Amino acid sequence: MGNRLSRIYTRTGDDGSTGLGDGSRVAKDAARVNAFGTLDEANSALGVLLAVALPDDVRALLTTVQHQLFDLGGELCIPGHAAIQAADVDALERQLDHFNADLPALKEFILPGGGEAAARCHLARAIVRRAERETVTLARQEPVRAEALHYLNRLSDLLFVLARVLARADGHGEVLWQHTRRHG
Repeated sequence: MGNRLSRIYTRTGDDGSTGLGDGSRVAKDAARVNAFGTLDEANSALGVLLAVALPDDVRALLTTVQHQLFDLGGELCIPGHAAIQAADVDALERQLDHFNADLPALKEFILPGGGEAAARCHLARAIVRRAERETVTLARQEPVRAEALHYLNRLSDLLFVLARVLARADGHGEVLWQHTRRHG
């Protein structure tokens, strides 16, 4: 592969536009750009999570997810391109079932936290949820493959489950939301 980024700045975006993968130009605040930009943010949050100690199986899974998020960003950057498949969604569901199997049922909401790794995972989950919302906004305006939306929905669920797993692995446990607390 050749040198893709021989020069970082191009000045072509100085007018508030950006290039899509198909060569077309759109406003930097277009729904499509917001969607794949937030995927980049989510991928970066996963990188921050991967910078701390994690169980090997979680690390391997999150690294795979990072590649898939990059692929999905490419799918959204190139109108009509397909990168995420139903098999990718199915694989997330299998991982969800695997990691959720040993967790106790939740009877209350939990607060984001539970140690450094779990807190980073919760942050990544929240960013993936925003990416999902922005992709839904895009889908109301332009065609978006259902697999992209399904993938983001399952991924945020998986990150929630992984945050619970990581909170337990770190020995911090989960902080339950106290809906009956007093305000004073």
